[in-house]
Amino acid sequence: MLLAIDIGNTNIVIGVIDHDEIVFKARIATERQRTSDQYGVEIKNMLEAFGVKISDIEDCIIASVVPPVFNSVHTGVRKVIGKQPMVVGPGLKTGLNIHVDIPSQVGSDRIVAAVAALAEYEAPLVLIDMGTATTIEVVEPENVYMGGIIFPGVMISLDSLTSRAAQLPGISLDKPKNIIGKNTVDCMRSGMMYGTAAMLDGVIDRIAEELGHTSTIVATGGMAQFIVPLCRHDIILEKELLLKGLNIIYKKNKR
Repeated sequence: MLLAIDIGNTNIVIGVIDHDEIVFKARIATERQRTSDQYGVEIKNMLEAFGVKISDIEDCIIASVVPPVFNSVHTGVRKVIGKQPMVVGPGLKTGLNIHVDIPSQVGSDRIVAAVAALAEYEAPLVLIDMGTATTIEVVEPENVYMGGIIFPGVMISLDSLTSRAAQLPGISLDKPKNIIGKNTVDCMRSGMMYGTAAMLDGVIDRIAEELGHTSTIVATGGMAQFIVPLCRHDIILEKELLLKGLNIIYKKNKR
């Protein structure tokens, strides 16, 4: 079994993959002050909670966009499974032709998502990952990674709004009944959710104009399931894209 870990700014996704099948997927909070021992214990407990024995873990692969947390998680995993994890970064085979100014600056999560999407869909692709940040990637035929767009995620925008506007309350992001809100909470929900959906639709249109053609659109990330249904474009929702990508990259570079 392969232990796959994606370290994000808000959550760490932990998955176990056996013969290309995801045995389980879980999340723990990303906390910069935790030690390697704390992360090791939490990962060990998570495996045991889902009925996976430490002895069943044959190897591990880690992707991270949070350098201060990476070392603690990496060391903690090594202590628990007794193996040196593979790390997504420069030097690993991905199958992508990265056409950006500084390839080493492309986040590992963006690379992993592109690799996974290409395994299931034909390019050209537009990939949306809605996490702490919302990122959009463009992949052209022959696996050419063209670059993309990064903007604040839905929850970051909402937190900023409520913390800086004294009379606006914290809200849950339930689907608005109407685009035109009749009270403060509904107005905020409509703005956050329909506003984000409209932004994605507009950006997708502009990407198509710049490229001169349309693309298959795939979305993943924690907020995607709430926003994608409100978009006007046909967008494929993929909940396990990062774990699938980690598995593919591991097999390309298996030791």
